[in-house]
Amino acid sequence: MKNITEFKAKKVLVLGLAKSGVAAAELLHKLGAFVTVNDSKPFEESPDAQNLLSKGITVICGRHPEDLLDEGFEYVIKNPGIPYHNPIVRDAVSRGIPVWTEIELAYLISEAPFIGITGSNGKTTTTTLLFHMLNQGGQNPLIAGNIGTVACKVAEDAREDHVIVTELSSFQLMGIDKFQPKIAILTNLYEAHLDYHGSFEQYGDAKYGVTKNQTNEDVFIYNADQPEVVKYAGLSKAKLIPFSTKGHREEGISGDAAYIYWKGEPYLERKSIALPGEHNLENILCAVATAILLDCPKETIQHVLTSFTGVKHRTQFLREWKKRKFYNDSKATNTLATRSALAAFDQPVILLAGGLERGHSFEELRDYMNHVKAVVAFGETSDRLIEFAASCGVEIIEKVENIQQAVQVATDLSEPKDVILLSPACASWDQYANFELRGDDFIEAVFQIK
Repeated sequence: MKNITEFKAKKVLVLGLAKSGVAAAELLHKLGAFVTVNDSKPFEESPDAQNLLSKGITVICGRHPEDLLDEGFEYVIKNPGIPYHNPIVRDAVSRGIPVWTEIELAYLISEAPFIGITGSNGKTTTTTLLFHMLNQGGQNPLIAGNIGTVACKVAEDAREDHVIVTELSSFQLMGIDKFQPKIAILTNLYEAHLDYHGSFEQYGDAKYGVTKNQTNEDVFIYNADQPEVVKYAGLSKAKLIPFSTKGHREEGISGDAAYIYWKGEPYLERKSIALPGEHNLENILCAVATAILLDCPKETIQHVLTSFTGVKHRTQFLREWKKRKFYNDSKATNTLATRSALAAFDQPVILLAGGLERGHSFEELRDYMNHVKAVVAFGETSDRLIEFAASCGVEIIEKVENIQQAVQVATDLSEPKDVILLSPACASWDQYANFELRGDDFIEAVFQIK
């Protein structure tokens, strides 16, 4: 860890705890800052707050005092999920106090270079896939960021011979100042988190943060198939590596039904790759390009691509049973994600879907329902899904109470060479606390089939 003095004897407010807030507060304390933590959870209900207090960190819990910034803070480190219309954040911005996320702290102290990966879809798969390539290729990668490991905690232990592979959300990227990854990746841009950002343009501007501080000594890998992304590539000062899933290109990295091409030359055959789908091809191209740039052996890249079957709950291949294949895509909490999952398969699909009723339309799925042979619906949206599936000409439609029943019914309906796909197109909160628990239930039910 770099022994920076920027925060020594400076008053710093950490707004919001959770994992990133705790890690940021502890790091700043080590760096000699006078740290105050403010969190809405009552002190007696927060073991984290109690632990920080025992280390000599000032803790204000259970409320957000309106006059908090009158204490003379010189920095605010906020939880990424706290929006900028929060009164304390808004007050800090109006006073000219830097408002950062812990990603900026991680960059400032890290001895290791960063790879920054962002985009609306595919971040986690790209990050995990690349990590496996670099790890098996002996490049000493560490993994951090929105994928679940707090970046500033990882950066504390990082050495110069490491590389930190970092999944970055738009929320995190809004809180950077100097953050400059050696390699930046923007997988794609679709409308998301507009309640937080206010507009698609502001959301895109936040994602642009992954490359805005790069120079011509850095690399920006970007989606050449999306005009919105190409616009931001035109603003970047980094060396540009475009990727395209629309067929062979002479520059950058590209793919068609037969090959992945690197700078116009065939590099890998598609048929050997385990991950299905056009959306996963985006992730694969990003990971392969980065691995090549970091001198990862081609044999290692090939091995990972033939063995990597996906991140848990993201079009994750589970098992083959009597020539039926089961996939867990519980992370698909909206129709866009389910559309991508359906597009990944040419064979007949039995779709398990449903969940929290938010009133959203399923129309985005219509053009992808032609090879859905059956729909098994559950949750609050089950009746609307049944009506939609019937309007698409799906002949076999069943309604069930839960995931366990859905797996049993789908299995009974299936025939050899069918795909049984959990891709709910809805949030899980009507029946589960999160999509992970929903996916875990599916996994358990699938492996109980004899």
